Amino acid sequence: MNVAQVALVAVGWSAGVVLLGVVAAWLLRRASLRWSAAVVALVSVGGVAVGVLGTAQAMFLSQHDLHVVITVCVVSGLLSVAVALWLGERLVRSTRRLRDAATRFGDGRPFESPAAGPRELTDIAGELARSSDRLHEAAERERRLEQSRRELVAWVSHDLRSPLAGIRAMSEALDDGLAPDPARYRAQMRTEVDRMVRMVDDLFELSRIHAGALQLTPQTLQLADVVSEAIAAADPVARAKGVQVGGAVPADVLVRADPDALARVVANLVMNAVRHTPSDGSVVITGTATGSTVTLSVADACGGIPADDLQRVFDVGWRGGTARTPQVDAGAGLGLAIVRGLVEA
Repeated sequence: MNVAQVALVAVGWSAGVVLLGVVAAWLLRRASLRWSAAVVALVSVGGVAVGVLGTAQAMFLSQHDLHVVITVCVVSGLLSVAVALWLGERLVRSTRRLRDAATRFGDGRPFESPAAGPRELTDIAGELARSSDRLHEAAERERRLEQSRRELVAWVSHDLRSPLAGIRAMSEALDDGLAPDPARYRAQMRTEVDRMVRMVDDLFELSRIHAGALQLTPQTLQLADVVSEAIAAADPVARAKGVQVGGAVPADVLVRADPDALARVVANLVMNAVRHTPSDGSVVITGTATGSTVTLSVADACGGIPADDLQRVFDVGWRGGTARTPQVDAGAGLGLAIVRGLVEA
């Protein structure tokens, strides 16, 4: 027999085994991986064995030679199946470890990567570990936000209750004619009302930021003009506290931002610095441009922020402490939260 005839005979005999293997693989598609591995080994070795046997018969080999071929094929097939089952068992164990780790992850526990296994399973484990880290960070962020919301509700309730009680007392005194200085009472009432209006405006602005309802219109602006306006707005409060406010921003420093949003960001930063700077202190605003990056810095004399509080500085309702009753000029803890929201928007 020439080579072409041998090839045709081998293909003919092996085709049946391959067809049976395809049917077996389809029937075992939902079975354990070890059985799929065994089928692959049987089909591979069986196809070779049947092809060899068919070719041997066609070549009229002696009975002894035929028995030798059969023995070699059977031994090779058994060894191949044993190795396939062993590899399949290892794969099954790796899969089970990954499944158990994923189950624990689903129960809310941190994901622990199982022992090293096949590259594909290791890649899946790595992705699950990264997802676990992201979920943990999201949960921690949500916990902090919830804590900030609760503190905000408590503080805003206190900040609204106190001036409302004062306004009510002063209005009753005016109605009863018991106010020793009616003009001063009315001025104080207007001051308290203005403070509550600012607080409500801040809450409304923050709700728009969280709802993604901001409509920003970026424009090219001179940063020096924005800083000058913020300093002018904070000057009355700074003078009353004995705080000096100054700035040095070159006129050629340009930024592209929404005018109102940028003005609010700078004004909130400056006012926050003034509030936390003691008397005879100073607040300095500087702006520099390096290539396409503009850096704005607001430095105050508050003495620094504790390391434990750095992560909470821009949280809603945070006022630099855990006291239930904040300082009179501490604000509602919304200014820096609005700054972060506007910058991230």
